[in-house]
Amino acid sequence: MFRISTKMSLPKLVRLPSVRLLCSTHHQLLLPSIAPLTVPRRTLIQSEYRRPGQPKEDKFPWQKINFNFSKGLEGIKKHFTLLKNEFSDRWVGPEGKPILEHMLEQNRVIWEFRGPESFDQWTLSSDREIGGQSEVYLKLGRNNNTCFLYGTLSSTPPRDGETRYSGYCSMRSKQPLASFDRKKHYDWSSFNTMHLRLRGDGRPWMINIATETYFSHQKDDIYSYFLYTRGGPYWQDIKIPFSKFFLTHRGRIQDDQHPLWLDKINTIGFTLGDKADGPFQLEIDYIGVCKDYAHTEEFAYEMNKRNPEV
Repeated sequence: MFRISTKMSLPKLVRLPSVRLLCSTHHQLLLPSIAPLTVPRRTLIQSEYRRPGQPKEDKFPWQKINFNFSKGLEGIKKHFTLLKNEFSDRWVGPEGKPILEHMLEQNRVIWEFRGPESFDQWTLSSDREIGGQSEVYLKLGRNNNTCFLYGTLSSTPPRDGETRYSGYCSMRSKQPLASFDRKKHYDWSSFNTMHLRLRGDGRPWMINIATETYFSHQKDDIYSYFLYTRGGPYWQDIKIPFSKFFLTHRGRIQDDQHPLWLDKINTIGFTLGDKADGPFQLEIDYIGVCKDYAHTEEFAYEMNKRNPEV
């Protein structure tokens, strides 16, 4: 007969660093150790989107700042002057106007183009920023009293293997800033209609109005409406009620619609994307707002209540 020894030692298995010994009252199991999960750096530090083929910029944020002493003194002088004007305008009335004049105001010109300095309030963009081929330019009109927006639209998408659609050009006003780069908003609550004087080449444009939002996920919410130009040499006086503007998010019309918030207007823009390749032009004289007493509509679209009243 063979005698089986019950004394079995496993010195080599126990001393391995990559093995854990799990003891229980019934049995013994040997389980391999689990290495800690490695989290990619991109999930820890969110950076801006970088298109394929674009070189990575390995610079810290403070390395992009131009530290200039004279420029800093000019900035301090500028901001304190703006702060002084803000305090003085408050004593006069809303937006520096007497209260009676503010209440009886029926027309107001917000933007007009009477010189090269008026272009400082606007910025241009096109699909060339994402690798497209569209071009957009801005210059003064024939008599230096109008804004002449022109360029070439191309719907050819960039060859990056990612972008499927392309072809847009836009002009957008800059965010107004108060002293020390604080956000400043346009208050159009006394008006109900937008008034534009322009002439185009027959293309349809989109007017986009951006308002101040309360949450970060609403930063891409824009109120839009269509602008149809007639074409030809004659000017158009176009009046669009604010009740006609509908809510969109990144180009998609939202189901939950609500009227435009007129007391916190940030920017206004004009976008062309009709997929008709070729040259375009749009000449603008002024952009203003007015009070139309004949227009009594509050909102032109259906508003679905999540919790309807019983």
